[in-house]
Amino acid sequence: MNEYNFNQLLLQNKEFLEPFSYSLTHNEEESKDLVQDTLYRALINKEKFQKGTNIRAWLYTIMRNIFINNYRRKKRFTKVSSDAPQDYYLYQVDKVAHNDGLMNSGLKEIKHAINRLPDIFRLAFEMHYHGYKYQEIADTLKEPLGTIKSRIHFARKILTVQIQRY
Repeated sequence: MNEYNFNQLLLQNKEFLEPFSYSLTHNEEESKDLVQDTLYRALINKEKFQKGTNIRAWLYTIMRNIFINNYRRKKRFTKVSSDAPQDYYLYQVDKVAHNDGLMNSGLKEIKHAINRLPDIFRLAFEMHYHGYKYQEIADTLKEPLGTIKSRIHFARKILTVQIQRY
């Protein structure tokens, strides 16, 4: 079979490839690309086509193999870009990478500032920080509830003055 006859045979069967490619991809643009890739591969491998065999079956096989290979390649490599707005990914809390370096250096400074508090404020503040309720702190330290609330309040004020950038 000469090259001209083979090309005519491909063009005659192109219309049968389009519905099959759309049924595989479910996307018009990807479907067109798949048809184009199929015809390209058929042209490259025209010497493998045996005259007298079913060309549609041969083209369908090429198309199916291309589709499967592309699917496996996409599955292996994740897609970097998407149709989602860029802001969507910024506000996904569970997908945010955290840099603990700055937080750790700030945490040391905060702990140092807490340790510099006067003992009367520090003890009540630390107990509150560790989850004790005001009444539990008051009972443990044997102080009135209002006094405990005041000490924690003043401890917070002192800390905010000492650590202004946080």
